Amino acid sequence: MSFVQIDNVTKRYQEQRVLEQVSLSVEKGELVTLLGPSGCGKSTLLRCIAGLTEMEPGGRIAVGGKDITHLAPKDRGVGMVFQSYALFPNLTVFENVSFGLKMKGWSKADYVPKVKRMIQLVDLFEQEGLYPHQLSGGQQQRVALARSLVVEPSILLLDEPLSALDAKIRKSLQMELRRIQQELSITTVFVTHDQEEAMTLSDRIFIMEKGQIVQSGDPDSIYRAPANEFVARFIGNYNVLSAEEWRRLAGPSAEVRQSVALRPEVMQILPPTADASDRIGQGWVCSGTIVEHTLKGNVIRFQVEVNGVVLHVDQLNAQRQNENDLRRGAKVRLFIPEAECVVL
Repeated sequence: MSFVQIDNVTKRYQEQRVLEQVSLSVEKGELVTLLGPSGCGKSTLLRCIAGLTEMEPGGRIAVGGKDITHLAPKDRGVGMVFQSYALFPNLTVFENVSFGLKMKGWSKADYVPKVKRMIQLVDLFEQEGLYPHQLSGGQQQRVALARSLVVEPSILLLDEPLSALDAKIRKSLQMELRRIQQELSITTVFVTHDQEEAMTLSDRIFIMEKGQIVQSGDPDSIYRAPANEFVARFIGNYNVLSAEEWRRLAGPSAEVRQSVALRPEVMQILPPTADASDRIGQGWVCSGTIVEHTLKGNVIRFQVEVNGVVLHVDQLNAQRQNENDLRRGAKVRLFIPEAECVVL
């Protein structure tokens, strides 16, 4: 049996259903992410696990084989880190981290070494005497994480804990968070609306839409094989083409009834005179025109128009052809590999 088991969780506010019979399981030591747009119910589900939001009758939540559905938050063995840090402003780093253990009745002789180890784990050892206002946002979030971890919760819940940080600090803390989670082997449920963050951190991802889970799996399988159009549009930068657009692109022989999703990095821009006969059996070679291009650091994103269909095509900056060959208005050929086309 899975370490965390969530069965048929439903939540409504008046006539609006925020969660609709959500069920999922989490293995011990696993980090899973609830991913979805604002309002999809992911934070509400997290709060139901923590006991901060009451769910409708009929749902059940168990952790480590113990039914915690009706337990008070303090009795669930759950640690939670919020986006807002929620630190005590009048307490130092050390005092913030030790607060939970003191409330549990630990003696100073017992909790001091434990708190010091936790502060060192989150790389704040030299800041333990500082107050929250003396810390950066990233350091405050580390304190909040240490405060939750020091009490050794059965499960750690993270509600968009990095969303208020700037991009550089956020990426750094993603790696630190994953390192700490793996080092402690703590079962973790992470909430975010950021697809890249979910891909970076997760063992598995649960994608939510309108209060339901629409797809789950490891990051690679979800990225390569979206279950439907919503997932394809949300999880990355897929080109999502209607059946009619696909026929215009690939020809009448490529008959489909559903939409087709195509990742921008799997296509290849070729010079207009390139011999692509060896690729015909592997996919389609189409003539097109570059209508725009955007530099995205190490990647250049081209918009290529083929028979009235505009495709986003990514190419590594280091692999770009002659500048004149890829200017706006340039005629090119586009190779579309059949194996990478996902029928939704």
